[in-house]
Amino acid sequence: METDVEQVDASTVDPALPADTTPVGSTSPSPIGTTPAGTSATPTGTTPAADTADATGTPADQSDTAVPWPDPCEVAGTIRFVAPEGSRVPEAMLAVVDPAVRAEADRLTGEDLRAMYRDMVLVRRFDREGNALQRQGQLNIWVPLLGQEAAQVGAGRALRPADMAFPSYREHGVAWCRGVDPTELLRIPRGTDHCGWDATRTGFNGYTIVIGNQVLNATGYAMGQKFDGVIGSRADGANGAGTDEATIVFFGDGATSQGDVHEGMVFAAAFDAPIVFYCQNNQWAISEPVARQSRVPLWERSTGYGFPGVRVDGNDVLACLAVTRWALDECRSGNGPVMIEAFTYRMDAHTTSDDPTRYRMAAEEEHWKLLDPIERVRAHLAREGLADQAFFDQVGAEADELAARFRSFCVQMPKPAPERMFSHVYSEPHAGLQAQQREHADYLAGFADETSGAGER
Repeated sequence: METDVEQVDASTVDPALPADTTPVGSTSPSPIGTTPAGTSATPTGTTPAADTADATGTPADQSDTAVPWPDPCEVAGTIRFVAPEGSRVPEAMLAVVDPAVRAEADRLTGEDLRAMYRDMVLVRRFDREGNALQRQGQLNIWVPLLGQEAAQVGAGRALRPADMAFPSYREHGVAWCRGVDPTELLRIPRGTDHCGWDATRTGFNGYTIVIGNQVLNATGYAMGQKFDGVIGSRADGANGAGTDEATIVFFGDGATSQGDVHEGMVFAAAFDAPIVFYCQNNQWAISEPVARQSRVPLWERSTGYGFPGVRVDGNDVLACLAVTRWALDECRSGNGPVMIEAFTYRMDAHTTSDDPTRYRMAAEEEHWKLLDPIERVRAHLAREGLADQAFFDQVGAEADELAARFRSFCVQMPKPAPERMFSHVYSEPHAGLQAQQREHADYLAGFADETSGAGER
C-alpha cells in the first residue's frame, strides 16, 4: 500500500553499527546507593561524571562541534546488558548492577528474546500504520512510539496478570503486552469511544491525555492494593507464579514537571505503596529538551521522597525487562515504591500534529538510529545463533498481516450515533450530563430543520 509516511524496515542489520566500548558503570560511590530508611537498595550505585556530562546526561560542551546528545550508557550508572551492535556487555562492566537484577537478566532464554523481538516488530508495524492512517485522513491524531519499543515491551512483559498498569497515551507496546488488540487502540483517535478496551480484564487502564494525571490514579490504586493486603503477605514465587500484586505507571520526562507526578510520589512514599514510577525519558517534552526541565537525572527525583530509583538503557529490552521485574518484585514484597528512568529516544514527532524539524536537528535523529532497539535485539539473536533468517522472515510476514488487519478495521469502523459520546461517562445517570445530551440533540435537530426548509424553497 502507498502512504506518505516512510515505513521503517526492521528486517536488516547494519553491519556498520559501532562497537560499544563505553563502561556501563563507575566505581565511584553515590549517595543514591545509600539505602533510604524503610526501603531496599537501588540496583545501581554511581553518579554521572561531572567532567563529561551534566546531571541530566547532556554533555557539558554545547559547542557546534560537540555532539549534544549522549549514548545512554555514556552516563555512568545506566544499566545495560546488550550493546547497540548486539553483543552482551562484558561482565566487568556489570559490577555495579544489583545481583537481583543480573539474575533476572540471566534467567531469560533464547525463546524469551525471540518473543520480545516479535513483540517489538509487530508493535512498530502497527504504530507506523497508525501514523500513515492519520496522514490519509482516517484518524484525527496518532501518537507514535517509534524508538521506544524496548522501553515499553520490556516493562510490559515484566508484569503479571494481577498487576495493574496505568499508561499515558503513547504506551501502545505495553497495551500489546497486556492483551489489548491493536484495533482497540483505534477507537480514541478515530473519535468513536472514550476507551476501546476493558481495563479490568487486561490490567491496563485507559489512556490519559492530561499530562501526569495517571500518576495520581495509579498511586491511589496501589494504596488500595496495600490496604487490601495483596502485597508482602501471601505465598509468592518467581517467574509470575506468585499472587502478590503491584502497580506500574508510565509517564514521560515532560510529566516530571507536573505537580500531579510529585503529589503521587508524596502519597506513595507516605503509604509505602507498591507502585513503580516508570519514566520514559525520550529526551523531548514536545519541543522542550530534558536539560531545561531538571538539573539532576530524572531517576534521582525519587531520593527526595525517600525511595530508590534507577536508570536503565531504554533501548535495551533485556535490561528494561530485568530492571522492571526487580522493581515490581520489590513492590510486591512491600519495599515499594521504586522509580525507573528508561533512557530512550522519541524517533518520530510528539504526535502527528507536531513537527520536530522545528526544534531538533536531523543529525540527532541519525545518531539515535544507531541505537535502534529492534536492530539491537535482531543483531544479538543473530550473533548468538538464537534465530535464523526464516524466523525473521516469519515475524516480518506476521507484521504485514497485522498491519493489513489494523488498516482494514480502521477504514471500516462504523460511525457512532451522536449520543454515543455521552455513554459511560458516569456509572449512573447524571442530571447535568442528561441536560447536555438534550441540548446537543436540539442543536443537531436544527441542522435537520435547515435542510428540510432548503428543500421546500
